[in-house]
Amino acid sequence: MTILAEPRTATGLRPRFEGANIRTWVGFKHFMYLAEEAVLDWFRARGAGPSRLFHDHGLALSIVDSSVQLPASLDLDDVVDSEVTGGPARFTVRLSTRGTTVLRGTLRVVLASAGEPAAEAIHAPMPPALAPSPPAPASLPLELAAAAGRIADAAGGERCDLVATPGPNPVAGTAADRPGACVWSWRVPYYLCQFSRHIQHSGYVRVLEDAVEKFLAARGLSVRTMLDERGWIPVVSRARVTQLGDVAMEETVHTVFAVDHVLRDVGFDGRMDCYVQRGATLEHVATARILHAYAIARGPRAGTVARLDAATVAALTGDGFDGRARP
Repeated sequence: MTILAEPRTATGLRPRFEGANIRTWVGFKHFMYLAEEAVLDWFRARGAGPSRLFHDHGLALSIVDSSVQLPASLDLDDVVDSEVTGGPARFTVRLSTRGTTVLRGTLRVVLASAGEPAAEAIHAPMPPALAPSPPAPASLPLELAAAAGRIADAAGGERCDLVATPGPNPVAGTAADRPGACVWSWRVPYYLCQFSRHIQHSGYVRVLEDAVEKFLAARGLSVRTMLDERGWIPVVSRARVTQLGDVAMEETVHTVFAVDHVLRDVGFDGRMDCYVQRGATLEHVATARILHAYAIARGPRAGTVARLDAATVAALTGDGFDGRARP
């Protein structure tokens, strides 16, 4: 198997039908899905797709960090071209359609031992271009050398573990430290996982969208309310999702989301942090940032950015919120 770290250009990617929730505009997570597909295509074009890495080498390919800017909108029927450079661990991705760049981003990939589910793997020698530098510890066979790095090391994120609050609500102290945050707990379902074991990166992308939706609803700014009353919809110009550690299927994740800044009465910058309680510690397993604004969805100004009035800014940042996610 030969892996060449050279640019990969592909055509014919299309956003999924699921992503067009308001009119025919595609939501931010489907931009991020397309960037993920472009990186996977880079591996497949070199004979090292996720399935082959799993079955032939006992390796699980995981995207652990993605940071994207979204300078233009994407329509449901657009055909997207991708340009991928770098690899095999860090990639730069550009997506374009109709001659317009719609995404610029960076993604990081880690290859880790797949464990028991891939016990039947051939364990063929790992392609040299996928070997880590510096070399793996001697205790690891060469074909599993990519497992030498932890997800936290590969993603390059800043991990901040916390002390769990005694009692039934281990994140009570965390919520108190971030006034106005929306906090809730959830169980990792199998359909957010990969390779039979752990939550995958795209699962956190979906959780980030869910976090924003829960936060806005709790603040009286539900998507339907703003759409019906003002013709406004939330839009995203920048997002980053970083995994900081493994979380297994059916573990409980405690998620905190808050708006940190309102920028020039146009955008609002939010942060999501995810924790898993292990003993007396809340392990910081994922973090994300997202820059939102509101776009006007109907009338002659459809597609332009709305200016936030004082009442909306107060709802996004005001005090007196009890921190509970509403159904």
